[in-house]
Amino acid sequence: MKKSLVLLLSIISAASFLYAEKKADHKITISGNDTMQFDVKNFEVKAGKSVIITFKNAGKLPKIAMGHNLVLLKKGITAISFGQKALGAGANAVNPLPDALKGDVIASTKLLGPGEEEVLSFTAPKESGAYEYVCTFPGHFAMMRGTMTVK
Repeated sequence: MKKSLVLLLSIISAASFLYAEKKADHKITISGNDTMQFDVKNFEVKAGKSVIITFKNAGKLPKIAMGHNLVLLKKGITAISFGQKALGAGANAVNPLPDALKGDVIASTKLLGPGEEEVLSFTAPKESGAYEYVCTFPGHFAMMRGTMTVK
């Protein structure tokens, strides 16, 4: 009985996620690669609308050497300054986003290795403007960044 209840709850949870994914106002797929580049540097969303970002590591190098994450920052926080702050807070190849910095973050993925992907689901900020995103694997912030523009 207990196993059946757990299975039922798992199915309901998965179905809810898939339904929410289909209902998203904005769906974006972004990849990171072994040349430390996001394939999407800019995208637009509408204020207060639902957003789903599918982030993929399209690289081939091992995660410990070339892992990638996607960290969407709050308005006014630049990718460069955040990347430097992350290094100062002890970001490393195993923990690229120290907990002390999460107050500056709207949404983030875990560190992904080659061929891995993660889906972020969030509501776009209500305030229009530019919101930068960045990979916080040590050193990647210098090249791996982009902008989500809220209209």
